[in-house]
Amino acid sequence: MTRVFSGIQPTGQKHIGNYLGAIRHYVADQERYGAEAIFCVVDLHSMTQPFEPAELTTSTRDTFATLVASGLDPERAIVFVQSHVHEHAELAWLFNCIATMGEVERMVAFKEKSAGRKSVSVGLLTYPVLQAADILLYLADRVPVGEDQRQHLELARDIGQRFNSRYGELFPLPQAAIPPSAARISDLQEPERKMSTSSMSSEDGKLLMLDEPDVIRRKFKRAVTDSGSEIRLDWETKPGVSNLLEILQGVTGEPIDALEARYEGKGYGHLKIDTAEAVIEHLTPIRERHAELMADTAELDRLMALGASRARAIAVPVLAEAKARMGLLPGAPA
Repeated sequence: MTRVFSGIQPTGQKHIGNYLGAIRHYVADQERYGAEAIFCVVDLHSMTQPFEPAELTTSTRDTFATLVASGLDPERAIVFVQSHVHEHAELAWLFNCIATMGEVERMVAFKEKSAGRKSVSVGLLTYPVLQAADILLYLADRVPVGEDQRQHLELARDIGQRFNSRYGELFPLPQAAIPPSAARISDLQEPERKMSTSSMSSEDGKLLMLDEPDVIRRKFKRAVTDSGSEIRLDWETKPGVSNLLEILQGVTGEPIDALEARYEGKGYGHLKIDTAEAVIEHLTPIRERHAELMADTAELDRLMALGASRARAIAVPVLAEAKARMGLLPGAPA
């Protein structure tokens, strides 16, 4: 039996890179692993940087609805909001007492996000420990992550191994599962940079999953391409065209070499138009389902509660066992 766990931060609306690089792979894992596929909106992680409470509330609902609209089903896979399962935070404290300062201080993400700042939250330093708790709480074997999160997964493995050595075998050591394709999606205006909703780039560079069709067409029409006229995948010399090909391949499933052959002798305009229409066709059902969910608060709350209940069925006994192994006395029954 293989158990999968992955989390996604509720930092604004999700873009096409989030979808092609992560969310669609979540749906594939649901089809493969069913109830052993666990996906979490990690709202506690979003608190490590300055935030507005009302925006966090809205973004958490929006992200959960986006996951469900994309095909995740809380009655098949386990889909929930991190803060709805308090065992995450409690196990994170136990792991804080196992991890070392040297380990968390050398995390590249902490160095990058704290660079040039006089003061940062303790949470920014220790959130990789919470991330370890997220994963190990569910005894996960497989963790779909981007390459930028590999170091954090290694920390989770180190913490799990240290716990097992000191207190007895409990946690399997999870393996990273890096998506094999379409994980590299760049900004439409600055194709040398990864697409990001948190960057200061132009709004035309960010293709959001919930963009209306006319907005999508406009953004692709304005997308930056390259010198020359040949349409081929070459990130070194043709990043703009390569980005369009990767997006088109991602939403159609057609191999890159077949796309290159199709557009041989054609101009960039054809590629932009076709990519825009393919993206619209792919994302329209997701946008419409998302709108239905956001308009039905009761149903959205029901699905979040269902996911949290299913997650706690796994988390509660694992946390209880970890506490007992570490010598903590059991409390009164809940």
